[in-house]
Amino acid sequence: MSTDPWGRVDDDGTVYVRTAEGERAVGSWQAGEPEEALAYFHRKYDELAGQVQLLEQRVRGTDLAPAQAEAGIAKLREAVADAHAIGDLGALTARLDGLTELVGQRREELKAAREVARAEAKAVKERIVAEAERIAEETTHWKSGGERLRQLVEEWKAADRIDRVTEAQLWKRLSTARTAFAKRRKAYFATLDEQREGVRSTKEAIVAEAESIADSTDWGPTAAVYRDLMQRWKSAGRASREVEDELWGRFKAAQDQFFQARSAVFAERDASLAANAQVKEELLIEAEKLLPVTDVRAARGQLRHLLERWEAAGPVPREHRDRLEGGLRKVDEAIRKAEDAEWKRSNPEARARAQSTVDQLRTSIEQLEKRLAKAQTAGRAKDVKEAEEAIAARRAWLEEAERTLAEFS
Repeated sequence: MSTDPWGRVDDDGTVYVRTAEGERAVGSWQAGEPEEALAYFHRKYDELAGQVQLLEQRVRGTDLAPAQAEAGIAKLREAVADAHAIGDLGALTARLDGLTELVGQRREELKAAREVARAEAKAVKERIVAEAERIAEETTHWKSGGERLRQLVEEWKAADRIDRVTEAQLWKRLSTARTAFAKRRKAYFATLDEQREGVRSTKEAIVAEAESIADSTDWGPTAAVYRDLMQRWKSAGRASREVEDELWGRFKAAQDQFFQARSAVFAERDASLAANAQVKEELLIEAEKLLPVTDVRAARGQLRHLLERWEAAGPVPREHRDRLEGGLRKVDEAIRKAEDAEWKRSNPEARARAQSTVDQLRTSIEQLEKRLAKAQTAGRAKDVKEAEEAIAARRAWLEEAERTLAEFS
């Protein structure tokens, strides 16, 4: 009879293990000593304990999935319950219970983490959908908008999945936004094509008109027409690049043809007018010698004779016209001012008014001087000061009035 605390071998060779529920037969041993039987079944227990320890290490030290861990625990629990081994089977069961509790905690943690991940993924996909809808409704930058929508689809695919119903609803919104953007873009370019076709028709008419007058020799009116055509061209908008380039080439060629012909004619004409310019240069020098004006009547008579010769000289090249005409105009203005001054000096009514002003001021000053003398004699300081100030002001006015009167002498 053995004294092992976890098991015994009966006289008939039956081997028992002791558990909290009582003894349970685990085998039979017919050959050898009872101690050998106990040692054999202890080894069986050690093998089972090693399997429990290995599972503990996997659960505690790795990221073993809860389902796999629970399957391993269930398999070992069954092995312990039916074990043909001798040892503290209750301890193994308790260790498996501990692992079951740990795996349960791990399952809850993973569940919570999945919920957090799903919430984050939902937020990401809601942001993606919101941006896609904004692009579909607002943007008119078609190239960058289309590229951004493609990027949003890739971001969607890279994000974690969420619950099936929400995933389907959000994906439907994203697809709807992409479709709406594509429709808006298609409609825009269809409208743009219509507009460009209208612009093409308008500019073809402008080009046809420009080409029809390219040979005109009616220089002034035709140049004005070309300026108007250019303004209409700018206001018409833009056609497609190919059409725009082709029509502009034709328009510019017609315009250049006209203006080059006009420039050639003007250049030839200006060359023939160079002699006239030389005559007017000499006349301008002669006119400028009239300044400054000393004899208004003689200066006006000489200038009148110069103007007759000036007109007889004929037109001059455009690049000389403004300078020559401006120089002669300055001489005429100087003589005109001299005439105005002469008339002013000889105007009897104006001279009488100037004389009257001088007389009135002199009389006023005499009266104020008498008032000043009386105030000084009486010692009235305030009256003295007022009289002195009034006399000073009127003397200043008198000086100005006398200068004006002197201009009539």
